[in-house]
Amino acid sequence: MADQQARTDGDKRATEIPAIRWEEPPEGPVLVLLDQTRLPAEEVELVCTDASALVEAIGSLAVRGAPLLGIAGAYGVALAAARGFDVAEAAQDLEGARPTAVNLSVGVRRAQAAYQAALAQSGDPTEAATAALAAARALHREDAEASARMAAHGLALLDELVPGGVFRILTHCNSGSLVSGGEGTAFAVALKAHREGRLRRLWVDETRPLLQGARLTAYEAARTGMAYTLLTDNAAGSLLAAGEVDAVLIGADRIAADGSVANKVGSYPLAVLARYHHVPFIVVAPVTTVDPDTPDGASIEVEQRPGFEVTEVAAPQVPVTGAGGGIPVAPLGTQAYNPAFDVTPPELVTAIVTEEGVLSPVTAEGLAELCARPRQVTSS
Repeated sequence: MADQQARTDGDKRATEIPAIRWEEPPEGPVLVLLDQTRLPAEEVELVCTDASALVEAIGSLAVRGAPLLGIAGAYGVALAAARGFDVAEAAQDLEGARPTAVNLSVGVRRAQAAYQAALAQSGDPTEAATAALAAARALHREDAEASARMAAHGLALLDELVPGGVFRILTHCNSGSLVSGGEGTAFAVALKAHREGRLRRLWVDETRPLLQGARLTAYEAARTGMAYTLLTDNAAGSLLAAGEVDAVLIGADRIAADGSVANKVGSYPLAVLARYHHVPFIVVAPVTTVDPDTPDGASIEVEQRPGFEVTEVAAPQVPVTGAGGGIPVAPLGTQAYNPAFDVTPPELVTAIVTEEGVLSPVTAEGLAELCARPRQVTSS
């Protein structure tokens, strides 16, 4: 079950509003999510009291972004355990909520494994629930630490690749604090450059069809005082041709063992454009996004979204007539091809930046070696 509640502290910066948090009111533990479908118009939180509400929130994109989905999945298992629900069933439902982002299953399995191990040792479901929550909190903390290290590695890489010390960065979709336990992935690199006075311009793709760039990345950029400009996705080519972009930085939802990268649809054509115009195309993602069990890009399951996300536009407080609750922009009955992601082959990726370091060129052997490095955890 999920309830909505509006925040009244609207003067807080975006980075100070947690995308997800665990709370324990007297009536029982809950998972609180910032509803990303309502941004930027209003900041509304969803309060989930069970895993099924979280599954619904994941499917509607109220909570989204690869690292955050992993954190949410872990907390979802902990919530099911703490509330006395069937943990195995909850884990299965959570894993299936979105098929492309591998972090979701990583988070679910980590919390479930902690639950099962504690239950096997003590036989006490309460102790097992506590272990699941500890695993979720650890993952949350580790992701925040990983975000800071990715930002540092990414900015160091830009220094190597781009002369002059100031950068014009083009980004796609949303990869900031709304997708992370910290300040994000690709956006975190741009944010670090901004804080050091080295970001000349952040070019923000609107990101069709759900406008995560226009609604969410622009929201975060505005709240952090960045110099940014929004553009339609199909304007990126002319921008690159004009020499106005120093680097393209994106996040990732799954990286196959060969280095193929699945990210929000529109990323692949950006990689092609970047290669043609000799602009670095950089992927920033935690190592949990790498899936060694997915051998190549062709093996990545690409989520297909409802057609009405293309044939209609959402407009709050405006009368709607579309089947999906929006205003129709295409004739009734129009079919739409609406993949949520596309896949970029490794030969088009200049580098993959993770919390464990930078991989360039991108190869299967190099990726396996990078992911095998001992994890750096700085907090207790």
